[in-house]
Amino acid sequence: MTPTPPEKRMGWEVARDLEREKSSILARIIPERRQVQAAAGAVVVFFLVFLLGSWLAGETTRLDGRAMVARGWEGSTEWGILWTVVVLAMVFEFMDAAAGMGFGTALTPLLLLLGFEPLQIVPAVMIQQAAAGLVGGFLHREFQNVEWRLRPLSETVRLWLIVAGAGGFAATISISAVYGVLQVARFWIKLYVALLLLGMGVASLVQAHRERDYHPRRMLGFGLLAGFNKGVGGGGFGPVVTVGGLISGVPVKSMLAVTALAEGTVSMLGAVVWTLWTAKGVQVDFVLVPSLMLATMVSAIAAPYLTRVFPERFWRGVVPAYCLVVAGICVWKILPDLRAVIGG
Repeated sequence: MTPTPPEKRMGWEVARDLEREKSSILARIIPERRQVQAAAGAVVVFFLVFLLGSWLAGETTRLDGRAMVARGWEGSTEWGILWTVVVLAMVFEFMDAAAGMGFGTALTPLLLLLGFEPLQIVPAVMIQQAAAGLVGGFLHREFQNVEWRLRPLSETVRLWLIVAGAGGFAATISISAVYGVLQVARFWIKLYVALLLLGMGVASLVQAHRERDYHPRRMLGFGLLAGFNKGVGGGGFGPVVTVGGLISGVPVKSMLAVTALAEGTVSMLGAVVWTLWTAKGVQVDFVLVPSLMLATMVSAIAAPYLTRVFPERFWRGVVPAYCLVVAGICVWKILPDLRAVIGG
């Protein structure tokens, strides 16, 4: 009689096993020793990136935007910790790491309102999200939200490869096209992102508590859309990938981990592309990197831990609801431009 082959490990069983083994929030709230050690290691990595960001900030010239003029830094290499940015980044990085979205998408328009320039914001967000995403993928594994298995290949690793590959390709094309070649009007890009997120948030909220069949091929399209968003504005990656994963039937805790790792990979590639464009004469200002990394040291560690603590059904409601909040911020930001376009 032919033996039955073992059932394939998808990579999200570990989160369900943890909830069965430790069925209450109180039981999951106490971290194990190795998880504390992993968190300490993450702090060290973030601090090293903070030091790198501090060096980059001192090596680039400040752009003449409103925020730099107000501080008297325009045209110089002066920089400092921007505490308003730190506070905002802590809030949105926590929600980004916990709900899979919101850092670049929500923080970017707020930083623009504060007077920072796109070429200060987007490269800094790329560096921050590269560090936060790659370390976050590791922490999600340590906190038992996901399993990354190479032999045999788990479905979570396959999803990461699909999303990161498609997203990295699209981000490279969109950075080059929008900033280096075509100079596309940013209003239309922001309008597209806002409407896309609004539609995905509504769709996922309607289906929040339904069991869905797993359709991994859909993630190729979501990865391409997300990468395009990431390249042109530094945000819009997490909402598309995370909500796309839920629509495609991926359990929410593991999808949050896949999104973190994929976004970290795409952002790292984006940072390299920005470096290449800098060599070609595009002026980039890294003044925001130290402030963003200071915020990351706390929020990017706390979020995967709370993903472990709260049950799957909780995140099924939080993720689509927060997607609508992020979409609302995007719509609010483009309303003045929309009125101007409509008014002729």
